[in-house]
Amino acid sequence: MSMRFSVLASGSTGNAMYVETASQRILVDAGLTGKKMDELFKKIDRDPKQIDALLVTHEHSDHIKGVGIFARKHQLPIYANKKTWNAMEQQLGQLSIEQKFEFDQDTVKQFGDIEVESFGVSHDAADPMFYCFRQGGRKLVLATDMGYVSERIKKTIEGADSYVFESNHDLNMLRVGRYPWNVKRRILSDLGHVSNEDAALALGDVIQDKQVDVYLAHLSLDNNMKDLARMTVKQVLEQEGHRVGESIQIYDTDPNQPTALSVV
Repeated sequence: MSMRFSVLASGSTGNAMYVETASQRILVDAGLTGKKMDELFKKIDRDPKQIDALLVTHEHSDHIKGVGIFARKHQLPIYANKKTWNAMEQQLGQLSIEQKFEFDQDTVKQFGDIEVESFGVSHDAADPMFYCFRQGGRKLVLATDMGYVSERIKKTIEGADSYVFESNHDLNMLRVGRYPWNVKRRILSDLGHVSNEDAALALGDVIQDKQVDVYLAHLSLDNNMKDLARMTVKQVLEQEGHRVGESIQIYDTDPNQPTALSVV
């Protein structure tokens, strides 16, 4: 079986993504309650007890809320870098030593037939990192919670077949919205989140001339809308000469509903 994935949930209320092949099942983050995580797995008809690894991106609550309880219930091994472990360990509760593994930033680990490469991002966490998944010549990228997309990140993620990519906010909605200025400043900073337009510009730099699926992720509930994010990304990519609707397909993600299991 080729590599498949589902964005189980995406947004400021909780994030999780599932990746599978014939021999491996990987969960990235569990930012919802243990009960909600079980419900999401039921919706994609998968058994959490069969997960081989739970990879953590960083210690913010919308990425680790359910990690401890979910890992204890289903006896899952957890992988994170050392600084993230130090930042989140108390929040996870009691875990056995057999469940704790380190996965350093900017390294490659093999999980069965899936090669996973970690890469650091600019975000206000201890040592945030996201992942590229490779199997059978196919490449899937998960990249959210970025203040900006550096040239180093672009080099790492270029040429993927599927992207789950942050499109957090519309600049105008954020500027006139109800958030206090200090929160707006944090979101707009190099340690915050990527806007719709900046997401599209970065994607335009890394998408190569082949069939590519783009899943717009981590949309703000207050400062974005699915239709607006999709329209903005489409317009910018087309201005850059990309064929949206032909070689590039754009999909939504949701805070509460998983995407269908899709082949990378």
